[in-house]
Amino acid sequence: MASSRLSRLALLLVLAAATAAAQAPTRVRGKITAVDGDTITVDGSARVRIGDKTEIVYTQPIGLADIKPGDFLGVTSTKGPGGALTATEVRRFPKPLNPGHRPFDGRDDQTMTNATVGATVQAAKGRELTLTYEGGAQKIMVPENASVSTLVPGSRAQLVPGAPVNLTMDATGVALRVQVSAP
Repeated sequence: MASSRLSRLALLLVLAAATAAAQAPTRVRGKITAVDGDTITVDGSARVRIGDKTEIVYTQPIGLADIKPGDFLGVTSTKGPGGALTATEVRRFPKPLNPGHRPFDGRDDQTMTNATVGATVQAAKGRELTLTYEGGAQKIMVPENASVSTLVPGSRAQLVPGAPVNLTMDATGVALRVQVSAP
């Protein structure tokens, strides 16, 4: 009788884990290749519906000089020799979002740092940002060719073919949040 209960409990735990995994948001990155009413196609294959509650944000380009200590940033970086970080994208967020430093897209050579600007320093190869978050800090070099922007409210009108997007969608294919840039 006890083994029967344990078997049922194990089955329930497996089903609960499978259900949770099936409901986890899916991330899609790429370029919009088609728009058909409330549905966008990304990279010719991922079809995503834009719902009434979909949050759309636009990456408005800004200058690196517009970044100040105290701003909250999301910085995508590549790791160089000795672990030195070089930014490829710098995004200023209107409010803190998921602070910390972690691998990006499951790759060992890329990181994502969401943190507060502690200091900015002009260096020989560009500008260096010191980003701080609870439990740590990172120094990241920002070269001239890095994309630098701020996130502002976006609109459906910006979801056009050729526009790069970074979005999350639910299990039914409805976008929860779309970050869009100019084509």
